[in-house]
Amino acid sequence: MTKLTEQHCDACRADAPKVTGQERRELQPQIPDWQVREVEGVEQLWREFHFKDFAAALAFTNRVAELAEAEGHHPALLLEYGKVGVAWWTHKIGGLHRNDFIMAARTDQLAPAG
Repeated sequence: MTKLTEQHCDACRADAPKVTGQERRELQPQIPDWQVREVEGVEQLWREFHFKDFAAALAFTNRVAELAEAEGHHPALLLEYGKVGVAWWTHKIGGLHRNDFIMAARTDQLAPAG
């Protein structure tokens, strides 16, 4: 199986299938720091990243935004002093698609080590 970090998003349609339980069990180990949470009945992938200050958090937020624009798939971002919350889900299907796992893995690559 190709690593999630080496994949790109596919254009998603409103009738695209959500990930199955089996697919989630196969994909989740590649993004172990992400949690599945439910917000207003919609499952999302969520992770909080920590930084030394606001400037570092803002720089990371901008890197995620550039990735999102390049892939045509956009997260919810919560920028605060020293931390950034990132939520990935597919709006068109109201839940999780393989694209969300790809983007979570690629988001992890943007975070500074440590």
